[in-house]
Amino acid sequence: MKTAGFVRLLALLLLAGPILADEGRNASAFAHAEVARLPAYQPGPAPAGIIRLWGHGSFSRPFMRLLVARWVQGFNRFHPDVRIEEDTYGTSSAIPALAFGAGDLAILGEEILPEAVDTFRRVKPYEPFGVDIATGSVDVRNFDYAQMFFVHRDNPLAQLTLTQLDAIFGAEHRRGPGNLRTWGELGLKGEWAGQPIRPYGWRTDDSFGFYLEQTLLAGSHRWNSALREFRHINRPDGTIHDHGQQALDALARDRYGLAVSNIRYAGPDVKALAVAEREGRPYVSVTAETLITGKYPLTRLIPAYLDRVPGQPVEPKVKEFLRYILSREGQQDILDDGRYLPLNADSAAAQLKKLE
Repeated sequence: MKTAGFVRLLALLLLAGPILADEGRNASAFAHAEVARLPAYQPGPAPAGIIRLWGHGSFSRPFMRLLVARWVQGFNRFHPDVRIEEDTYGTSSAIPALAFGAGDLAILGEEILPEAVDTFRRVKPYEPFGVDIATGSVDVRNFDYAQMFFVHRDNPLAQLTLTQLDAIFGAEHRRGPGNLRTWGELGLKGEWAGQPIRPYGWRTDDSFGFYLEQTLLAGSHRWNSALREFRHINRPDGTIHDHGQQALDALARDRYGLAVSNIRYAGPDVKALAVAEREGRPYVSVTAETLITGKYPLTRLIPAYLDRVPGQPVEPKVKEFLRYILSREGQQDILDDGRYLPLNADSAAAQLKKLE
């Protein structure tokens, strides 16, 4: 490794201390075995030059920057004449950078938003070209953690389908007919039967809510009017009271509540539900394995985007960098970073095929 590159990587690792301590439940023997199934990187042609990379990050926290440093270090072993300039200061800046020619590659921290696509389309007569490069984390903050559903510990339910959850959280029900508004309508008896289901969750106008609109509500924007929405609260000391924590704190005080949040915020008074796509399909809990395999119905993927004219090949330097990311070495870098999860072998192969 070149001295300058080593110093830069070391500085980033030191800066990331508080984040790296928050690795959660990501690591698993399955993840390591799945990465071992991937083919090793076989270098292709990559002409000397610069790749301008934009994406997930901020001025005060490195986020994606640490993983990018690993990728750059590994890629430059094969292609020392390709320099990667990274401006990882926010997902929101990445697609505009592509659209206006300031960037060659955008790595987002979440699914692309419609307004980002619209921004690109105002400049180009086509949409940005996307490739999935990683799987969202189990429970690592700021790393696309899994959206999960919780009930109070006293609630006898253990599982729900997405159709049922759509009927509870939504109002249009594109997955199936009718509202579900009481626990009795879910089959609970006795004291539960007549009690209303009180839903808790994220604000419907942030990216977390948008994800649920596209996946759980099947594209509908019509929510249950009883939904209690939470947003991050910035405390005077500079810390943040996360919306997911607020939702589960409220659920812990409400025997008849149902919340969307993440396991990182769960205490002893709430329990996570297993989820199935629909009746007759298996109910799945969130683990590293069920996210990597995509068995969990709300698995999230991390995309990279580039400006590719339809029908034209991907720019060789960018293509090679993405091929490295999707290789055994690049996905091992994800494991070593410890926050996102790797893709499974079949998904990585499918994304590589898109580059051809």
